[in-house]
Amino acid sequence: MENKILFDVALLLFTGIIFGRLTKYIKLPNVTGYLIAGLLLGPSILNIISVDMVNNFGVISDIALGFIAFSIGSEFNLNYFRKVGIAPIIIAIAESFGAIILVMGVLIILGFNLKLSIMLGAIAAATAPAQTIMVINQYKAKGSLTSMLMSVVAIDDATALIGFGFASTIVNMMTSNADFNLILSLLSPIYEITISFILGAFISIIMKVMFRWFKKPSNRLCITIALILFTYWSASMLHGSPLLACMSLGGVLVNIFADIDDIVKVNESFNPPIFMLFFVISGAGFQISALQGIGIIGLVYVVMRVIGKWAGAWLGGKITKQEEKICKYLGPTLMPQAGVALGLVAVAGQIVPDFAPQIRVIILCSTFIYSIIGPVIAKAALIKSGEIVI
Repeated sequence: MENKILFDVALLLFTGIIFGRLTKYIKLPNVTGYLIAGLLLGPSILNIISVDMVNNFGVISDIALGFIAFSIGSEFNLNYFRKVGIAPIIIAIAESFGAIILVMGVLIILGFNLKLSIMLGAIAAATAPAQTIMVINQYKAKGSLTSMLMSVVAIDDATALIGFGFASTIVNMMTSNADFNLILSLLSPIYEITISFILGAFISIIMKVMFRWFKKPSNRLCITIALILFTYWSASMLHGSPLLACMSLGGVLVNIFADIDDIVKVNESFNPPIFMLFFVISGAGFQISALQGIGIIGLVYVVMRVIGKWAGAWLGGKITKQEEKICKYLGPTLMPQAGVALGLVAVAGQIVPDFAPQIRVIILCSTFIYSIIGPVIAKAALIKSGEIVI
């Protein structure tokens, strides 16, 4: 069994790097190549990587998401926020609730079930930063739009959890569940965000102390890996958000540890194979056959979520008087959805069990569509804004 796993990992990495290079020749982001490589190897086409195998590699996804969240958090320097103020928060709220309101509103107008419409609207708020971050790293994007994007996607998870918390409370009240507790339902997302922040902040202090004792890059890499994984696991055990906890870890550390740039550079030597495995495995997990079950409601979800994100980001940018390129091009970079959204699917399935299969198919299909198209759109937006120079 161990030998088979070694072969699978080697195959995933080799196929990922080949397809990453092939997509580069046609001017597509590497991450698109990784996803296509996984799709080719997965159950939908060659079935070399089975569904069970994809599930067995779940730990790779957790590791990658932990490092992606830490990387986003490390951009949360207070000096930047002193300069831009609360603009990222306002924009994150506007784009999250723009997606919620538009998806939910259009579905209700079209006559779909009210509870289903509310739950899908709530899930629409979540954004997956992984693909966009890979595009930023590959093309070394820099500028005000890139900085705002990193800040907004970090806050986005918190706003998505709050929005979902209110939506689930409304749906629970509509079902008149005898076990339903209004106060606990309202406090649940607040607890999840608070415990995640406290955990990340506490472990960042431990990390800083350990960095004083261990200064060799190899030792610091080991400490970083260990504490990111510990943070991710601890947040899961405490029913917090692992992604928010790892973002908090990076966000607090960047403000209390002067040599954060050295830590980021050390991490960059470890990240590439993990990220490649994550995206190839993600591609293998997509099943093309599920697309036929998406239906009209799924198409409405896919389109309205993108419009809602785009319009919300534009409105938030205008309210906070941002540069024109931020107002115009931030929205398209927020298209990808996975991670938190897939977690919310499981919760939504418990709240509205009659619609659980339908919600799962819609979100899985939309995730597939966004993952393939999202990086390409993000690259185009960053090029048009002048923050990627080809």
